[in-house]
Amino acid sequence: MGNNNNGFSEAGLRRLREVLARHVDSGKIPGVVALVSRGDETHVEAIGTMRHDGGAAMSRDTIFRMASTSKPVSMAAAMVLLDECRLRLDDPVDQWLPELADRQVLKRIDGPLDDTVPARRPITVRDVLTSTFGLGMDMTALGSPIMGAIFEQGLTPNLPEPMPEPDEWMRRLGALPLMHQPGERWQYHISNDLLGVLVARVTGQSFETFLRERIFDPLGMKDTAFHVPDDKIDRLPTLYAPDPQTGEFLVWDEAKGGRWSRPPAFQGGGGGLVSTADDYHAYFRMLLNGGTHGNQRILSRPAVELMTTNQLTPEQNAARTALARDSVHISHGQGQHGGWGFGMAVRTYRGDYAPIGQFGWDGGSGTSTYADPANQITGILLTQVGASVPDPVQLMHDFWTTLYQAID
Repeated sequence: MGNNNNGFSEAGLRRLREVLARHVDSGKIPGVVALVSRGDETHVEAIGTMRHDGGAAMSRDTIFRMASTSKPVSMAAAMVLLDECRLRLDDPVDQWLPELADRQVLKRIDGPLDDTVPARRPITVRDVLTSTFGLGMDMTALGSPIMGAIFEQGLTPNLPEPMPEPDEWMRRLGALPLMHQPGERWQYHISNDLLGVLVARVTGQSFETFLRERIFDPLGMKDTAFHVPDDKIDRLPTLYAPDPQTGEFLVWDEAKGGRWSRPPAFQGGGGGLVSTADDYHAYFRMLLNGGTHGNQRILSRPAVELMTTNQLTPEQNAARTALARDSVHISHGQGQHGGWGFGMAVRTYRGDYAPIGQFGWDGGSGTSTYADPANQITGILLTQVGASVPDPVQLMHDFWTTLYQAID
C-alpha cells in the first residue's frame, strides 16, 4: 500500500477513514461501507453496524438497497440494445410501447388533466434514455393534478400503493397526459422505470433476466438483483428514514419480510436494485475501461462515451439546475453537477472537488456511486439511512471531499 503514483496517499486514506468514522460515531449513521479505487489500487472501509441499536457489523459484502443509483446500472441494458441495432435513438417507441402512442400534453403543468393539446411528435428512444419523454417526478409541481394522479396510480415506488406488474403499469401510464412535449425538458425517474419495460418488450425477456445475462453475470455481479433471496437476507441491513423533526430512527424497510425479501411485481430500473460495493465497483470500472472487463467487452466504447456525456440543452436542463441551486433545503444540497447523460449525472462545470467529466448518481436510501475518467477514480459509498434527514447526504459530500484530497 505504498505511495505509488497511481493510487492514494496513506495519510489521505487515514483521513478518509476518520471522516467516515466521525459520522458513525455521531450516532446519525449506524453503518457505512465505502470503496475507493484508482488504477490497480482498491481500498474498502466497513464501519459501524447493520442496525441503529447495534447488531451485526457492517462488512464488505453487506447488500444495500441502491435506490436511484440503480439508474446508471440498469441503463446498460439499453446500451447493449443500441450496440446491437435492436434499438435506434430516434425511432419512435410506439412499436414496443403502443400505450404511449398519440399522446396528449397538458397546456399547463398545474392544469386539469383534460386541458391538453396533442403532442407535436412521437416519443423516441432518445427521449426515454435522456429522461425527457414528458413525464416524471417534478418536485416543483407537488400538489398538481398530474402529480396526484401519478402517485394515486402507483406509478412510482415506495408509496402505500405498490407498483403493479409492467403491462398494467403501462396501461395506467398511457391513461395520463404528458406534463411536457416529448424532448422538451428533463424530468426525474419515471423514464428509468419505463426503460425496463422497453428492454423487456424488445428482448422478450424480463428486465432482470436480460440484465443478468448481459451485464451482471459477465461482470461477476453475483449479489446484484431486484430482491434478496432468503440465503442472503442476513446480509441486508434495516433501512431507516429518520424523523426529520426528532431524528428518531424510523424503519422504512425491514430486511426479513420487507419489500426486497421477495421478487417485485415490477422490476424498477429507476430504483429497484440491491447490490454490494464490489459489484458496483466492477460496473463503474468497466465504464472507466471503455466498456471492457478483463478480456470481455460488455459495451462498446462509443456506447460508454455516449451515456457518460451530457445530453441536455440548457432549456431541457432548467429543472435540474433549479433543483440544485434553489432547492438545497429540500435536497440537503444533493449537489451541483451541471449535465445529465443516460441514467446518470455528468459534471459539466467545476462545482466542487470533483472535476468535469465525473459521472454517476446518488440514491435516496443513502448511496453514492461515481467514476472519474480524468483521475481514473471510482468511489462507492453505501449506508442504510434514507435522505429524510441531511445526515447521509452530508456524509456523501464529506466522502467525496476527502477522497479527492487523498489522490497522491
